[in-house]
Amino acid sequence: MIPEQTEVLVVGAGPVGLAVAASLAGQGRQVTVVDRQAAGANTSRAAVIHPRTLEMLERIGVSDRLASLGIQSKQFHIADGDRTLVPVRFDKLPTAYPYVLMVPQSTTEQVLLERLKELGGEVHRPYVASGLRQTADGAEVTLESGELIKAQYVVAADGMHSKIRDLAGLGFSDDGTLPLNFTLADVKVDGVLPKDEVMLYFSKAGILVAAPLPDGSIRLVAEVDEAPEHPDVAYAQRLLNARGPRSRTVRVTEVIWGSRFRIHERVADRYRAGRVLLAGDAAHTHSPAGGQGMNLGLRDAITLGEALATALTTGNETPLDNYATTNREEALRVVALAHRLTRLATVPAPFRSARNAALHLLAQVPAFRRTFAAQLAGIGHR
Repeated sequence: MIPEQTEVLVVGAGPVGLAVAASLAGQGRQVTVVDRQAAGANTSRAAVIHPRTLEMLERIGVSDRLASLGIQSKQFHIADGDRTLVPVRFDKLPTAYPYVLMVPQSTTEQVLLERLKELGGEVHRPYVASGLRQTADGAEVTLESGELIKAQYVVAADGMHSKIRDLAGLGFSDDGTLPLNFTLADVKVDGVLPKDEVMLYFSKAGILVAAPLPDGSIRLVAEVDEAPEHPDVAYAQRLLNARGPRSRTVRVTEVIWGSRFRIHERVADRYRAGRVLLAGDAAHTHSPAGGQGMNLGLRDAITLGEALATALTTGNETPLDNYATTNREEALRVVALAHRLTRLATVPAPFRSARNAALHLLAQVPAFRRTFAAQLAGIGHR
C-alpha cells in the first residue's frame, strides 16, 4: 500500500532516485519512492563509476559491494590503431579508489535497491506522477492511478523527460541537441581486446570506444553518420575493422544489446522551486564522453540526501539552497568537459591526423596526463 503522507517523495527509481532514498533512510528519515516502470533496468546502459563517486557512495555503504562486482580499470588509453596516443593512469591518483569501475547500470541499481531495502525502504511500482501542487508546508503529487501523496519535499529523479521538473517550472533555456549520431552495442568477441582497461580509438574513420564489462562482453560506442536502431554482428564487426586495433583480428560473435542515441547538452536553469528539487538527468544531460553522466547524478543524490535530512531535522533550508547552487555549478563544469571531449573526438576527417599528432605530443607532459586523469576521475573539484 502506497503511503498517503511522507517526509520526502522521490519520483524515479533509477540509480539517482535510489541513492537519494538510501541516503535519507540511512539518516532515519521517512522516504517514499515511486517509479513508472513495473521493474528495474535490465540493460547495462551507463557502465562507469569514477573514483570520486565511489568516495561519496561510501556514505550509504555500497562502494565496496559495487567494487567487488565490477572491473577495476586502473588505466585507459587513447589510441590510433595499435599506437598509443595518450596513456591515462588512475592508479597514482590520491584516492582510496585508484581505478575506474566498469559495472553495468543494472548491477548498480540492484545494489542500491538492496541497500535501500536493508535500511527499511522500498520502491512502489508502477506509479506515474501526473500532477503537482505546492502548499505552505510541502507539496502534493497526484498519480495517474488516482492516489495523492503529501510530502514535505519532492525530489525529481525521473530522468531527462522529467514530469515533476516541468510541473514545477524548472526547465531548460534551450534544446541543446548536438547534430551527432551514436551507436552502442554490447558484444561478445573472439580475439584480444583488453579485459581490464578502456580503449578509445581515434582513427581516421572515426572514434570507437571499446570498454570491458564484468560478464566478459565488450561495449562498443561510435559516432556514425546514420546509427541503426538495432546494430547486428556484421555492423559491429565493420566498426572494429575500420576503427579498432590493426595488428590483431577481433571477431564479433554476438550482439547482446544495442541502441542508438543523440547527445543533449542541457543544465536546468534552477535546481529548486520551493519544496521541489532536481537531481540526475532531470537536472542535467550531456555527452557520454568521459562516462560522467550517472556519476554526476549519483553525486547529486548523496549531497541532496544529506541536505534534505538536515532540513528535516533542523528546519534550516540553507543546505538545500547550497545544493541547488553548488551542484548546478559542478554540472556546468562537467557538461563543458564532456563537450570538449566530444568535439575533440569528433573533429572532421581532414583534421584527425593533426589532432592525433597534437595529443601524442601533449601526452609527453606528465602534468597533462595527471590533470586529465584527475578531471575524468572527478577528484579535480572535490
